[in-house]
Amino acid sequence: MSRRDRLAARKEGLLDTTAFLKVADKFIDLANKENRNVQATQLHMALLWASARYSAFVAKNIMHVDQHEEFVDTMTKEYVEMLRQHLGDSTIDPAE
Repeated sequence: MSRRDRLAARKEGLLDTTAFLKVADKFIDLANKENRNVQATQLHMALLWASARYSAFVAKNIMHVDQHEEFVDTMTKEYVEMLRQHLGDSTIDPAE
């Protein structure tokens, strides 16, 4: 995809890899700020709840998903794959 195509896609609200990661980083930054006052274990559950809530909204109101269980299965598989990738990422290992 050319630079012109990427910019046009972004204007339409579509995200290329770089833009996708920048949006995700905004959520991570917010979580890190909240983590100053909220325990990480509590915060991560709040983020999961928010993600599920927003995903349900998009499924029902934007995508008009009729087969809820099929959507749940697809999203579950996506989450499991993302979680495995991040658990294998040494850049987020604890400092020694």
